[in-house]
Amino acid sequence: MRRTKVSVADSAQQIVGWFLLAGPFVVTEEVWLFAENMSLLQAVATIGVVCGIGYAMLYKADTKRDPTTEQRIARIPVQSFSLMMVAFGSVTILALLFDARDTVLESVESNREIALITFKTISVGSVFNVVGAATADSVFSR
Repeated sequence: MRRTKVSVADSAQQIVGWFLLAGPFVVTEEVWLFAENMSLLQAVATIGVVCGIGYAMLYKADTKRDPTTEQRIARIPVQSFSLMMVAFGSVTILALLFDARDTVLESVESNREIALITFKTISVGSVFNVVGAATADSVFSR
């Protein structure tokens, strides 16, 4: 079985997708307030949804890809791994870069609570982000 290589262009295409969608979901006060009221279980379930959406968009919606022929990292296809890194990583970077949590969560004083709300916000933002990243990757793929 021949392994498919993943190129830098694949990750660049995903980054274009996240850039278009991540920003509004990181800086919007409503998303932070929404996340503040989520439970930890809901945030973890949301992460599962993000992984499912990403996998389905990469390998079920795009019939040109076969996850069994791709290189793997920890038994996960590289393209899927890359997509998750972009989906979660970019939201995290923008949340920290824009310092949105300090602006939105002025009344929250506990660092632990701020970190938990930030984690939940990242899970929410990643739902939309993974769609943009996977769509860009599929549209611009060779």
